[in-house]
Amino acid sequence: MKRRSVLAGLCSAPLAAAALTSRTAWASDATAPTTDAAALSKARAAGTKKRAVRKYYEPQFDLSGLPPYAPAQPVTGTIRQWGNNYIQDSPLVDVWEQAFRELHPAIRFEDNLSSSSVAFPGLIADVADLAPMGRQALWDELKGFEREGAEGGAEGASAVDVVEIVMATGSYDVRGWTFALGVFVHADNPITRLTFEQLDGIFGAERAGGWEGLTWRTDLARGPEKNIRSWGQLGLTGEWADKPINVYGYNFKYHFADEIDKKVLRGSGKWNESLRMYSNLAGQKADGTLTGGGELMMNDLSKDKYGIAYTGMPFKTPQTKALALAARTGEPYVELTLQTVQARQYPLTRDVYYYLKRERGKPTDPKVKEFLRYVLSREGQAAVERDGKYLPLTAEAAREQLAKLD
Repeated sequence: MKRRSVLAGLCSAPLAAAALTSRTAWASDATAPTTDAAALSKARAAGTKKRAVRKYYEPQFDLSGLPPYAPAQPVTGTIRQWGNNYIQDSPLVDVWEQAFRELHPAIRFEDNLSSSSVAFPGLIADVADLAPMGRQALWDELKGFEREGAEGGAEGASAVDVVEIVMATGSYDVRGWTFALGVFVHADNPITRLTFEQLDGIFGAERAGGWEGLTWRTDLARGPEKNIRSWGQLGLTGEWADKPINVYGYNFKYHFADEIDKKVLRGSGKWNESLRMYSNLAGQKADGTLTGGGELMMNDLSKDKYGIAYTGMPFKTPQTKALALAARTGEPYVELTLQTVQARQYPLTRDVYYYLKRERGKPTDPKVKEFLRYVLSREGQAAVERDGKYLPLTAEAAREQLAKLD
């Protein structure tokens, strides 16, 4: 399947030529845009540092329905956390830990919060009790956990479960802090709303099945007749009727693509054959921060009347608009707003997670359970709200997560 990269197919001619020069050439020109991994990491860190100290949202949500925290039992020991750096950058996790230690003074924390990428390795190697992640676990992470846990099970079955706890709702429009994904078109496009089935037709392709967790389901197959490749197939007429839909998205190494794959493409990994893929760039901005792939694709969408893209509100431009979405045909269409994301009504809202191991048939580690009870409490979610980047859970969502601990 042939796809055009952001550097080779979408940038201006000078930038495309620059992308083909050697790494030595990049090193000799510090201001030239580059996809070099070290340069990207440095630029990302610069942007994260600036956003970490900023409060994007003032407290405005009703948290009265969330349960107040009351210790169920005193706990002792050390809680080891490996994973998501953003809860430490904020520093939200420091606030949680300090408040929890005031109630449980015999508790200590050991944190290795460098990236969500270290979360599952920490769990699998038994060096972490909790694995915070700014995204949902990937297929290969779950498979690695399953294989590791199978050592103690009967006939190769895992004797250990991985428990997924949603600790907070992702942000509305804060880069790095798990912003909701929007579907965007050019401002001149008459389209105002789409269903997930239509999005699957636009961004996806025929498939033999799809993954639900670690289970391959052939009943999720669909044929090419459901592909949507022109605006006329969505009911547009006149000049739009025969115009092809130009599809923009992220490079598959970015977790945004996994989110769309799971929610829209039914876990198939089958994408539109003409998908234009974007990656981050460093060296383009004077302040040393990253130029996100979402920023690059939205700049291009601003000039493409017949394009469509998925990314986040941080990259919206005056020449583009976000579409209202419905997860299922017949359900209400929901606009992408701060309120619909926090209320968990918008269908491409994203979550922030804690993962933990639990032996099948046995209770959750008491100290881990108590800490997560605090995080999911009114006090814990009030700390999320004061931090002003992630969004606090609704009372219903918190109750659902608390039930997983029993």
